[in-house]
Amino acid sequence: MKTLWSYIRPYGFQLSFQFTIKFIGSIMDLFLPWLLAYIIDTVVPTHNIRSVYWFGGLMVASAVVALVFNIIANRMSTVISRKITEKLRHDLFAKVSYFSAHQTDEVTEPSLISRLTSDTYNVHQMVDRMQRLGVRAPILLLGGIIVTLTLEPVLSLVLIATLPILALVVYFVSKKGIGLYSKTQMANDRLVRKVQENMTGVRVIKALSKTEYEKTKFDEANRDLVKKDQRASQLMAISNPVMNLLLNLGLTAVILVGAFRVNLGLTEPGQIIAFLSYFAIILNALMMVTRLFTLYSKGAASANRIESILVMPEELVIGADDTKASDNHIEFENVSFSYNKVRPNIEHLSFALKPGETLGIIGETGSGKTTILKLLLRFYDTDEGTIRIHGTDIRTIPSEVLHKKFGIVFQDDLLYADTIAENIDFGRGLDLHAIEKAAAMAQADFIREKEGDFLHPLTVKGANLSGGQKQRLLIARALAANPEILILDDTSSALDYLTDAAVRKAIKKNFPRTTTIVIAQRISSVLRMDKILMLENGKMIGYGTHKELLCSCPSYQEIYQAQMGSFVG
Repeated sequence: MKTLWSYIRPYGFQLSFQFTIKFIGSIMDLFLPWLLAYIIDTVVPTHNIRSVYWFGGLMVASAVVALVFNIIANRMSTVISRKITEKLRHDLFAKVSYFSAHQTDEVTEPSLISRLTSDTYNVHQMVDRMQRLGVRAPILLLGGIIVTLTLEPVLSLVLIATLPILALVVYFVSKKGIGLYSKTQMANDRLVRKVQENMTGVRVIKALSKTEYEKTKFDEANRDLVKKDQRASQLMAISNPVMNLLLNLGLTAVILVGAFRVNLGLTEPGQIIAFLSYFAIILNALMMVTRLFTLYSKGAASANRIESILVMPEELVIGADDTKASDNHIEFENVSFSYNKVRPNIEHLSFALKPGETLGIIGETGSGKTTILKLLLRFYDTDEGTIRIHGTDIRTIPSEVLHKKFGIVFQDDLLYADTIAENIDFGRGLDLHAIEKAAAMAQADFIREKEGDFLHPLTVKGANLSGGQKQRLLIARALAANPEILILDDTSSALDYLTDAAVRKAIKKNFPRTTTIVIAQRISSVLRMDKILMLENGKMIGYGTHKELLCSCPSYQEIYQAQMGSFVG
């Protein structure tokens, strides 16, 4: 909540003005029953019809002022809360965008999505209603009590006797509610994760006939969310009937005591009518307060979840300059890394590439191939050792500078629901000539066959393209900005041998000074590389040219024999 106040504070002047307008409108509402009592008890007995009209007009004017001022204040509260939520959501998204991969893994993507959507919505509702009801409800409640004390102190004491009990109910219910709503949002995170998994893997689920199984798992997550939300809602719902019971008991006592006092001549009928009107106002104000505490419980729980993200320290800080003279373009110096900090995923890895050299990385699934790329891109920091580009430790290079050096195609890369040209450009402002040239090098000749060619729209995730077409578009995206370092992570899996060979030939011809790293499952994709790195369980078991590995690395020999069918030692 402390962080939320920093977003509210800049709107202090607007909030003060809005509160003032809301205050005046609420006072006008309180003024109406008093005027009614005055007309009944003082003006009517005089039989002066002009005074009745005059005070009646004053009541109408007060009602109009109350209506107009409350509308203005509500519109202002909507604008202010929208701006606060917009800034909060923007900063939250920016913070998440600069998270390290480790922080994203720790919080989880579904939880981040939930905080950016449902949590910011709950905060918006809280801020908006606090401006609307947070001023009006206390003024009507306290103002109503003060006015009733001036009208009829004895009856007011009957009403006031119920307030401490009501206050205790509201306090304990709201205190417990914040914890329950926090658990509800965590259950919502799990539901979002399940939906995300199913939407991403819908083809696999259908292919394996696991639709019913996934429906059952979704139902479990959905029921858990409903159960937790129901528990929180039931707790918050206690306050309404309890308040109604206490206030209606108080109202009954007020009517009985008031009737005796009218009979004894201790009070006037107009005062009793006004008192009952104020009692209704106080009752509505208490209902507003109850609703406020419900919204506050939800909003506070969500604000705390958002705050936990916003205050997370930046993990990938920029270190002091650490550059040494080197002829190498890329260097891994005794690098070790573990995702879970228990079992190493990369262990004591060292190699170097000169500008323009090519490196093929090969190994079984889980051997650490993609992890090398993530470390080179500094998605994670190494546990031990140093990674250098042109002799400079990458931990001293700002991320926006570091990442501009790369052209990358990942294993599970993303295509947006936009035109082919925009998917290749990727917001870099490239001209059409550069986009067409990159597409030609990537052998994406199929684009010309599409209606509108480069302006042809793609569906979400490029679902209207084949696997090979997607990979060629992604390669074109990586090549379009003329990268210093090109990374291709298993990008030829959906390409036929001729297309794969043509792509590699085009890259070699057009990017002679670009250092290229290729992760592949096929020996044919790496055998012509300047260097080949063979991995097994995160360790380098072979490093050299194709011929050198055929002579020195038994594991490489086995893969070669299995894929190519023969081996000459």
